[in-house]
Amino acid sequence: MTTTVKILLVDDEPFALKLLARQLAGLGYTNVVATEVAADALALVASGNPIDLVMCDLQMPEMDGIELMRHLASVGYTGAIVLVSGEDVRILHTAQMVAQSHHMNVLGALSKPIPPAELSRILEGLAGCVKTVPKRVSKSYSAVELEHGILAGQLVNHYQPKVDVASGLVQGVESLVRWGHPSDGLVYPDQFIATAEEHGLINILTDAVMTNTLRQTRLWLDAGIDIHVAINVSMDNLAAVEFPDRVAAEAKKEGVPLNRLELEVTESRLMRDPRAALDILTRLRLKRIGLSVDDFGTGYSSLAQLRDIPFDELKVDRGFVHGACYNPQLRGIFEASLGMAKHLGMRTVAEGVEDEADWEFLRLTGCDLAQGYFISKPMPAERLSAWLTAWEIRRPGLVR
Repeated sequence: MTTTVKILLVDDEPFALKLLARQLAGLGYTNVVATEVAADALALVASGNPIDLVMCDLQMPEMDGIELMRHLASVGYTGAIVLVSGEDVRILHTAQMVAQSHHMNVLGALSKPIPPAELSRILEGLAGCVKTVPKRVSKSYSAVELEHGILAGQLVNHYQPKVDVASGLVQGVESLVRWGHPSDGLVYPDQFIATAEEHGLINILTDAVMTNTLRQTRLWLDAGIDIHVAINVSMDNLAAVEFPDRVAAEAKKEGVPLNRLELEVTESRLMRDPRAALDILTRLRLKRIGLSVDDFGTGYSSLAQLRDIPFDELKVDRGFVHGACYNPQLRGIFEASLGMAKHLGMRTVAEGVEDEADWEFLRLTGCDLAQGYFISKPMPAERLSAWLTAWEIRRPGLVR
């Protein structure tokens, strides 16, 4: 099979370029351009030459692979990236994170010498992303615009399922806020949550998300869909001692039992008042509201959280889940997180389950719940019923 995908190879070793080009040809990728100079590769991309994939070495003279990725991002390169290096695998993993921080589409990282099976596996992800996923333009919004949007009822929730790994049964959904901007369309939370936190709007934003979620949960329960819902809360929400009572009152108003509700806490910023936060979190648990430590292993999350706060669920960040079956470092961190959670009697959720390899890895490691695109992307509430029907058809093949 021959493909029209155009690939740019960048490596200062001529033999490595020839070998990789030969491997690619064996997989049907014959539209290949190779260069030993990173600056030439950058000039080729900057000139508007359509490149679908850049495969670059990290260790190069004059301009190394990290510099090249930074410059590719600055000239607006929207194709895919595969990193190749003979360096330590941990350096390779960190370089992958650097590329992702530039919002680049990183298919993966390969250690030299490149195993043909690994090259083939990574390139399988190329077909679905080449020129099909538009680059989301990041736009900033003022606090005034955001407040108007919240008060005008422009926030909408999408819902992403969480399923039991052993049985495949759906356990609940996570509510994820979007802003239905009147002129910009659907705006994602990474473009407005920080503004809400910095300008004192996070409480009214969280209240709007919670009201919408609880109202929808009641509709699902009335329709016979027995489900739990998770809502993200900021550390800034945990500065008001009346927060637990506010949550309980809203749930009662919408007719949702408190034990169907879970709050996912992400420490994206330091606690302003640790005593108040501990007070509030403990009172939430006393009300039988579930507490999940979200994105564990990132931000300000720490072992002290697990020691001091009565969480009953630990969500392992996607950065330690996707590809862990191929990466010993990720696997070690993931399994250590699971071990701690089990010793503390906490349920475990793996985020970022992107493919069947991730799913099989979770089955082998004994993780409790899974969430990610392999199961479902976040969806509007009205699509959940149809998805549940489709999932029941798909489920038996995943729990064999």
